[in-house]
Amino acid sequence: MNLIGLLYDFFSLLDAIDLIQEGAQNLVIPLESSSKTSSRKKLVQGTLSNISTLHNNNRQYCWLTQEDIIRYLLNSIGLFCPTAANPINSLDIIDTRNKMALHYDDPASSALPFISRSLEIQASVAIVDSDGKLVGEISPFTLNYCDEDVAAAIATLSAGDLLAYVDCGGPPEDLVQLVKKRLQERNLGQALELVEEYSSGASISTSYSSSSSDDEFGMGRSARWMGYSARVVRRSEAIVCYPWSSLVAVMIQALSRRVSYVWVVDDDGTLAGIVSFAGMMKVFRERSRTMGEGCLN
Repeated sequence: MNLIGLLYDFFSLLDAIDLIQEGAQNLVIPLESSSKTSSRKKLVQGTLSNISTLHNNNRQYCWLTQEDIIRYLLNSIGLFCPTAANPINSLDIIDTRNKMALHYDDPASSALPFISRSLEIQASVAIVDSDGKLVGEISPFTLNYCDEDVAAAIATLSAGDLLAYVDCGGPPEDLVQLVKKRLQERNLGQALELVEEYSSGASISTSYSSSSSDDEFGMGRSARWMGYSARVVRRSEAIVCYPWSSLVAVMIQALSRRVSYVWVVDDDGTLAGIVSFAGMMKVFRERSRTMGEGCLN
């Protein structure tokens, strides 16, 4: 499976969707220097991100993400009525096969294979309680913004405790002490030193920020801890919808939170599945066949 697909500027949007359906996460498009344009070229360029790169061959490339395509489809949603207003449980896009979930009390380290898989499908690992109700998520995005000491937390904490450890504002002191204790019990001296280094840095930062007016603007924090407070929302907070939510509502929800998936829960909070950008595109691809492919060419 190629995670990056090659798409030329004369391809249609349907071609782009087909590449995503085949497993591509993102698409790269070489841009011709010619000033010639076509309706197809304009259609594809209308969805492009603003990020472009000039390589050594003096050729410019543009990056097309799944979010770009979904945003374009949302802007053209009038073409797909009433399909877009239908509930997602009637569109066969609630994915249960890729519903990667761990119990709250499971070791956080057991999430590692799921995290690797979630990178491939642009999703996260759900954390559920004993009743199967969704309580949070562990995502590659979250871990990417954490410091190196999170590796020690993954090795020693439960999945539920890891949620609190990586949440915004920094890890709770009791969890930091628990990580240190377990590292010491396992004779993992270097990992213990790493955690102590970061925890002492946090203490210094807290002491300094309490007496500095710069902290109002985030300037009083140690740079190493900015990762824990970079987002104002809870990092482990999962974005959810319901089986009866409309497709267009789920699209808006995902785009507004800048995520490529939304967890689906039942009325009581039980995890039912996941809806991804790729699944949403599948609906529009099938709808275009019934309408005639010219609608997205």
